[in-house]
Amino acid sequence: MQVTFLRHLSTDWNKETRLQGRRDISISPVTEKDLEGIQRNKEHLESFAPFDLVLASTLKRTQETAQLYGYEPKIEPLLDELDFGIYEGVPKEKMIETLGAVWMNTPLEVTLGEPICSFEKRIISFMQKYKSHKNILVFGHGAWIRGAWSYLKYGNINKMNKMEIKNNDCLSTHLPT
Repeated sequence: MQVTFLRHLSTDWNKETRLQGRRDISISPVTEKDLEGIQRNKEHLESFAPFDLVLASTLKRTQETAQLYGYEPKIEPLLDELDFGIYEGVPKEKMIETLGAVWMNTPLEVTLGEPICSFEKRIISFMQKYKSHKNILVFGHGAWIRGAWSYLKYGNINKMNKMEIKNNDCLSTHLPT
């Protein structure tokens, strides 16, 4: 199966480096730079089209992004962002200072608003649920996409914090069937 992940456009909290997690925050007003990025990504997406399924999380920032791309996505709760618990609304650097090497190297040992091992199980459930599709487009979140990418490449999500997925970044790969 071919899957393309596209991280939502920036929110005000993204611009302030504050963790959003499950907070249902809208995207910021779209800039000329955003529109240029959307156009570049649309050209990239054309090489994978048509998609037999387009998905977004229950959080409006992914749905708003999908709509700006011209899609009406199916809503999938398994795509909801990691629940950062007490760190939601806090600058990402503060969480990293507190959790340190454990967050960077072995996040599966961490419990935030949800245990990271449960987060990994959601990612696995998603892959199992949609493995029969040939080509899907997912509008998602930073931690979720990093977790999925780490799982696909390394068999677990412990390397999810070794990579960066910026707002409006687009990644494509094949899922094992």
